[in-house]
Amino acid sequence: MSANEVARETGWAMHGWGHGDRATNEAFRPLETYAELFDGVCARARALGFGAIDVWGAHLNPEWATDEHVEAARAALERHGLRVTSLATWVGPGNARRTCELALALGTDVVGAGFSGDAHALAATFRRHRVRLAVENHPERTPAELREKVVRGGGAFGATVDTGWWATHGYDAAQAIRELDGQIAHVHLKDVLHVGEPHETCRWGDGIVDVEACVLALREIGYAGAISVEHEPETFDPSDDLRAMRLQLERWLS
Repeated sequence: MSANEVARETGWAMHGWGHGDRATNEAFRPLETYAELFDGVCARARALGFGAIDVWGAHLNPEWATDEHVEAARAALERHGLRVTSLATWVGPGNARRTCELALALGTDVVGAGFSGDAHALAATFRRHRVRLAVENHPERTPAELREKVVRGGGAFGATVDTGWWATHGYDAAQAIRELDGQIAHVHLKDVLHVGEPHETCRWGDGIVDVEACVLALREIGYAGAISVEHEPETFDPSDDLRAMRLQLERWLS
């Protein structure tokens, strides 16, 4: 996922997610330099061996993305042979329609994110565009809490499982996957160092998430969608970890 680069525009000296989000939006918003910057994101993903990518909202934000931004992004994705599995951006009443348009333009029908506002109104917009809002667990402490939000979408919503956030809240991530059987539309496979805040990601196996057990649980329930490799450190480039994690995941899935 391109959000793995959240700290890049801070020089790998990030002080909280908001810092990286603001710096990335500021860097990517100008159209004059957008094509080169987004091409770099795609080139790095491809060099790590990935054939698909989640596009993070700070790299193509519905609040500022023009049709010219979209065309530049599409050209870079095609040039590097990458398909898009999801658009990951916060959804609210003011950007729902544009978010759906961007997702479809990138070739995906999944938006993996949280949302604010009236769920029924958002669901109507997503249903009209035939895009699914896969609600990602962050504040939710149990699968039941996430399921309640998904149900409010009346079929237009699904769940994005973030294994790291389940662990942050002290909930077994593999068990959460089993409990959300039938509602999972996307997966962010992540490890974290400890229960509780701050939410610090790490290379799989260095933290508290049994990532392999999560993959086994996904296979057990017959999940056939995309699995995103996630690691977003604040102070260093995670490329070497991401390459190793991709190979690990491929072994588990073989």
